Amino acid sequence: MSTASRNSGSSNTAPGAAAGPDGVVRPLTDGFGRVHTDLRVSLTDRCNLRCTYCMPAEGLDWLPRAEVLSDDEVVRLVRIAVRRLGITTVRLTGGEPLLRRVLPALVGRIVELGAEVAITTNGIGLARTAEALRAAGLHRVNVSLDTLRPERYAALTRRDRIADVLAGLAAARAAGLAPVKVNAVPVRGVNDDELVELVEFAVRHGYRMRFIESMPLDAQGAWDRARMVTADEILARLGERFDLRPAGRAGNAPSEEWRIAGTDAVVGVIASVTRPFCGGCDRVRLTADGQLRNCLFATEESDLRALLRGGADDDRVEEAWRATIARKGRGHAIGDADFVRPARPMSAIGG
Repeated sequence: MSTASRNSGSSNTAPGAAAGPDGVVRPLTDGFGRVHTDLRVSLTDRCNLRCTYCMPAEGLDWLPRAEVLSDDEVVRLVRIAVRRLGITTVRLTGGEPLLRRVLPALVGRIVELGAEVAITTNGIGLARTAEALRAAGLHRVNVSLDTLRPERYAALTRRDRIADVLAGLAAARAAGLAPVKVNAVPVRGVNDDELVELVEFAVRHGYRMRFIESMPLDAQGAWDRARMVTADEILARLGERFDLRPAGRAGNAPSEEWRIAGTDAVVGVIASVTRPFCGGCDRVRLTADGQLRNCLFATEESDLRALLRGGADDDRVEEAWRATIARKGRGHAIGDADFVRPARPMSAIGG
């Protein structure tokens, strides 16, 4: 749906949309003219893996259950986002979103609001839920998988669960959640020797491979830029094996894509650090405890949970949402001398 059609009146809102009080869905726009249509919703900060580049072996201090948004609270905030602010895509994240109880029912409620719904998951538990999620209306799934070697997977995640992830990928494909995307974070000296192997695996099974530059969002604060494998390095190594043809970027999607000549296979690279795409960013994030973030690297948040539980009406929540996005900066500034890491790690923000 175009920005113009979202502005033209209630007849062009999402199915069943109530829009704003005057019947018009006004775009969620920041001070640089960027229109936000993609909402990332973290359903939990908990995870059943302990990936070495994400958190310590003992895990983190998880949010108390009472501080996590309820299903009804999530649905209300998404309803405001879709029907008043022009959000068209909702991605459910974590932590690990499959840990959320009765997740298919929640997916179904969000789909009914008129949003396209996707999930980013580590794949554990996907084998038993893929069919139900697809039946609920889930459109797409991204599965994190940094290595194909069982012993390396166990060392990276501190859990011996790669068989569950592979089964989850197969189940997602069988359920029709296409294209199934596989996300990997290459780390120098850890798994960067598997780039070609991962692409060959994805091509063989009909998945879509994506590589993500490592970002300074680990809980330990141990991120080292020297260990980050850059987009240029990734493409150079893949280019030794495959004939890659630029396929561009789909709209404001974070992934730049390359097609493998002679096939239908596509490889994506998300270069948040070395090729930032902040100028076209259309994403906004809601944490599991109801804090609204206008950037993955934001150092400030707006407490929407407090508004909901304090009795605020939809107009007040919408006002807070718009004010937060209006304050969004030009970019994340990772390469700048005055860059400040966010206080929350990735697992507590949501991918």
